[in-house]
Amino acid sequence: MTLFVVPTPIGNLEDITLRALRVLREADVIACEDTRRTGKLLAHYEIKNSLVSHHEHNEERFAESLAERAKTENVALVSDAGTPLVSDPGYRLVEACVAAGAKVEVLPGASSLTTALAASGLPVDEVVFVGFPPRKGRERAGLFERISRQNATFVLFESPRRLRRTLGELPEEASVAVCRELTKLHEEVFRGKASEAAGHFSGDVKGEIVIVVRGGPEEESVDLDSAVELARRYASEGESPSRAAARAARETGRPKGEVYDGLAKG
Repeated sequence: MTLFVVPTPIGNLEDITLRALRVLREADVIACEDTRRTGKLLAHYEIKNSLVSHHEHNEERFAESLAERAKTENVALVSDAGTPLVSDPGYRLVEACVAAGAKVEVLPGASSLTTALAASGLPVDEVVFVGFPPRKGRERAGLFERISRQNATFVLFESPRRLRRTLGELPEEASVAVCRELTKLHEEVFRGKASEAAGHFSGDVKGEIVIVVRGGPEEESVDLDSAVELARRYASEGESPSRAAARAARETGRPKGEVYDGLAKG
């Protein structure tokens, strides 16, 4: 049979697919981090099914037995929120299923990683997912050094109590988007420089947080007229206005909206 990797909402309970609901209803067993939390989701959709606890502290012990079940039954794997394996348990179970010859099927769905990236307004041509940064030592210092040197967009998870410290260790002029409580009632996306974000979040902060930061050395400023002219050239070569503006913005460091507006004005 099959191990189904099933994304669940990161906040708003409506953010679940029809396919995910069907799989959760039809599975022989659902492996989840917290049976109480998953139980609330299932109750919301009037799904009655068998739950087994599967979290970071017991995954290694139970991965092989669940993989064996997945050879003859349908096993659904969920995390507390979002897509399993993305800073959540599940890797050992998928690894065990592959080793045991059990089929693994991954459903697309909710993820704070992709949601924050889309909301950030930063380039997504090269993305580095960090998860939670190391708390101290050479590994932490090495990460921030890498961010300062590598021209890529980095995605970090962070806790509210360490947010300001992490923002303070990023290059002051780095472009960031701090996404807090995504899809929830008090959702907030702050876009600006790292130093501005540190000031904005200087008080008491609550909720789950994703930081998106553009790494690499500070680029020389390109004036808007030059960026718009570049977009015009791409448009003349057959790119749609939106794609031409996005490409020019990515290559010049100018905001896409400004470039698109300039292109539209002719």
